[in-house]
Amino acid sequence: MSSGEDKIKDAFIEKDWNEIKTLDSWTIFKVMSEFVEAFEKLSRIGPCVSIFGSAKTPPDNKYFKLAKEIAYKLTKTGYGVITGGGPGIMEAANMGAKEGEGRSVGLNIDLPMEQGPNLFIDPDKLINFNHFFVRKVMFVKYAQGFIVLPGGFGTFDELFEAITLIQTEKIGKFPIILVGKDFWEGLVKWIKEVMLDKEGNIIEKDLELFSLVDTADEAVEEINAFYSKYLLSPNF
Repeated sequence: MSSGEDKIKDAFIEKDWNEIKTLDSWTIFKVMSEFVEAFEKLSRIGPCVSIFGSAKTPPDNKYFKLAKEIAYKLTKTGYGVITGGGPGIMEAANMGAKEGEGRSVGLNIDLPMEQGPNLFIDPDKLINFNHFFVRKVMFVKYAQGFIVLPGGFGTFDELFEAITLIQTEKIGKFPIILVGKDFWEGLVKWIKEVMLDKEGNIIEKDLELFSLVDTADEAVEEINAFYSKYLLSPNF
């Protein structure tokens, strides 16, 4: 635990609310510094696609190989690749981008159960974050699309936040592509049968906010098809 956290804990125990408020105000500047660094670096990267998936996926897994292939083909189409910077699917995507000689961006965050950033991120495009919410802003702000492979809670968090932002028109629409029908079809079926038909929590049009594919070529084609209709421009 850091000295700042120790002070907050001690102040809370002693009910020194003025100390807590003072320390909280300094958090604002730490958050601002993360935003400033990320804005400065990412504003120069050009069109990119964010690729998400589990940090636990091993190199011999079919989805690891698929993520690598997708990233490679995206770079050959002219896109860079943004990942969370860690192992698993993220490493595969950065590896594919590197092999395709494209831009390979890593938005890393230190977690107790995972190692540091992978070795396939461009050195000048690695950013380390302390706050998840700052990192998630960057995934959306500088991406022309999301490609989502099988993952855990973090992957689902990033997926549904993007869907929500587009649904509520807080950001412009961009392609969100789920890769791996074996993994995603059960969820998509539940969304249709329960959220839409049974409970009415979403409308039919909301199902158009994402697509489901199985191959690297299909994923890349979804991106290209979307931008054949719209002028390609950063999402800000």
